[in-house]
Amino acid sequence: MYPGTYDRARPAVVTADGDTTLTYGELEENSLRLADHLRTRGLRRGDHLALLCGNNPRVMEVYWAAMRSGLYLTAVNHHLTADEAAYIVRDCGASALVVSGPLSELGSAVADLAPGITHVLNLDDGTYDAALAAASAEPPAVQPRGTDMLYSSGTTGRPKGVRPALPEGDVRTEPSTVQLLFQPMYGFDEETVYLCPAPLYHAAPLRFCGTITATGGTVVLMNSFDAQGALAAVERHRVTHSQWVPTMFVRMLKLPDAVRERYDISSMKVAVHAAAPCPLEVKRRMMEWWGPVLYEYYSSTEGNGITFIGPDEWLRKPGSVGRAGLLGELRICDEEGKVLPPGETGTVYFERDELPFRYHRDDDRTREAQHPEHPAWTTTGDIGHVDEDGYLFLTDRKAFMIISGGVNIYPQEIEDCLVLHPAVADVAVVGVPDEEMGESVRAYVEPAEGAPCGPESAAELIAYVRDRMAHYKVPRDVEFVASLPRTPTGKLAKGRLRQGSSRRR
Repeated sequence: MYPGTYDRARPAVVTADGDTTLTYGELEENSLRLADHLRTRGLRRGDHLALLCGNNPRVMEVYWAAMRSGLYLTAVNHHLTADEAAYIVRDCGASALVVSGPLSELGSAVADLAPGITHVLNLDDGTYDAALAAASAEPPAVQPRGTDMLYSSGTTGRPKGVRPALPEGDVRTEPSTVQLLFQPMYGFDEETVYLCPAPLYHAAPLRFCGTITATGGTVVLMNSFDAQGALAAVERHRVTHSQWVPTMFVRMLKLPDAVRERYDISSMKVAVHAAAPCPLEVKRRMMEWWGPVLYEYYSSTEGNGITFIGPDEWLRKPGSVGRAGLLGELRICDEEGKVLPPGETGTVYFERDELPFRYHRDDDRTREAQHPEHPAWTTTGDIGHVDEDGYLFLTDRKAFMIISGGVNIYPQEIEDCLVLHPAVADVAVVGVPDEEMGESVRAYVEPAEGAPCGPESAAELIAYVRDRMAHYKVPRDVEFVASLPRTPTGKLAKGRLRQGSSRRR
């Protein structure tokens, strides 16, 4: 299924404020015209198209133009500096760039720094519309399938380009892997109204919006996440499906009760969450508020495997991110690559029949992601264990683990403890150099509005953790910060905190 399948008057994408609507007719015609324009500019199957846009509905025109042209689409984080964004554009090898008006200055700087870019289209200055007007909307006889080539968030280093194999077949007859996995799992169809509160340069929002427009539903697109605004959008558009990250849950839960109770969210059938681990108490409180509609999956930009868990399963297995089987089999391995039995903690691998991805122009990183004896088993560096029933429980990322006095400490559980404290708006726990212990535990806390942030407050938070978990896990100190380096998709960029801590020691 693809956009041309549906009634041309149906809304494909609407903005949360209701000001802009992109119909299926417009989506189909404009994506065909853009595909034709890119062909006239010399782009062929396997070439790369870069996208530097906010959450503009017309992003889906660019997406479908790439998907029906056999192109790799690389959506670039528009919060990056010009140098950082240009690195991605150069690295992916894009020859064309589409930008949106508010990012025109950044787009020009990126194009100057990426000499491979020979063609720039702006959604808002007339160049994009002029290109479409001069192109053909006649469907070509063959529409080879494209895919995305996205970059990791760079939370532990420079972003890595994840290059999957280019799919075979015609976009009109061959659904994407994401559609095959998620459409039956969550019941996406023409009645679906899907709220997207996250940025479209991230893998999950882009791929889910692609799936919704492949299956005839309507995407409700927020310009950026706002806790109260998201609830208002659910009520206004009678949203049936949505996708979130745990920090969004936390911020909605911290709204005053009177605000939360103001909005009717009864239309919600499926609220999907992923991208980062969700604290148990946060998920329990969301289930109490929204009912049994929370569905979770665990995957990655690499798409090397996936687990799923529904609300009823989670109540039986609290803390689990689900079972595998639809895309890869789980294998938990020790440092030498030996497969561990249920209950033992190790590195999470997914077993596949063939290598599912490569890091673009980085064979060393690709090898680091592979199992030492089974090259088709890959990992993204997460740590966890499976229980006797095959349910996966994540502990943390290997790169974030703290080793203090020879003991492994996983920051995630300390963060989960602190995040719902009323004085805490956001928190990150990292290891900092310690002459005696090797590393010690430090909590960086973004205080809630109006909350004090002096020595007494730090002592209170340390005591709060000490009352709830083993003393060796308790932060040695607390540092208050104005804001944490968290990506818009909810992931903490802990590398920046650790680097800053090292410089100050």
